[in-house]
Amino acid sequence: MLGIYFSGTGNSRYALEVFLKELDEDFALFAIEEENLIEQINNHDEIVFSYPVQYSDVPKILRDFIHNNSKLWQEKRIFVIATMAMFSGDGAGVLGRLLKKYGAQITGGLHLIMPDSIADEKVLKRSYEKNSQLVAKAKAKIVKAVADIKVSRYPKEGLGTFSRLAGFITQRLWFGHRTKAYSNKLKIDTDKCIGCSKCVKLCPTENIAMEGKKAKAGDRCTVCYRCVNACPVQAITLLGKKVVEQTSIEKYVK
Repeated sequence: MLGIYFSGTGNSRYALEVFLKELDEDFALFAIEEENLIEQINNHDEIVFSYPVQYSDVPKILRDFIHNNSKLWQEKRIFVIATMAMFSGDGAGVLGRLLKKYGAQITGGLHLIMPDSIADEKVLKRSYEKNSQLVAKAKAKIVKAVADIKVSRYPKEGLGTFSRLAGFITQRLWFGHRTKAYSNKLKIDTDKCIGCSKCVKLCPTENIAMEGKKAKAGDRCTVCYRCVNACPVQAITLLGKKVVEQTSIEKYVK
């Protein structure tokens, strides 16, 4: 079985790894940025996708990956895991419909509430205890879902008509435009930047480059928040003006 993920602070990667270890010891795990992924897709008929929803939609980088490799999904059996900070309606369904458009069979969907990756909006922050509880609950939910799958009861979260309507009304109607194109809003404070280039190495779209001894952002940000959460001097912001708390899945896994 093949597991494919796109992940910002590690939530979707962690969820997928737990899922596959519970389901099948013989699995391969790949990020969408890895060069030899296409060969792996060609060699597998059973695939599990895991990704973080953005405004109840698919991140631009993942949407492009699906479109650019549209011929690969024909007759693949695909299960979708959607990670989110709060209710998303049809988080699994929005990716499922895209894959189904290219001939995939969607076997099921699973929604997992995880720690919010947005580091520069204070209103979205939860306590360490709350985030740890979310991760523990998500893991327990994965274990239960896999147990059901083993007896052919596939969870169908986010795949129905009501879920689709909820996702559209509560999120995409108001914010869906933000995922249709890459963002040019990433900001790097050059006074704070120490030129470590960590953000350059982490960026999945190569949106950040070094100019001399300082990092500079371009206009191809996919809002994954890797760089914001990893910057050692909190020099990077995106939606907010100040980094409130940096986070990653490793903080909450016990």
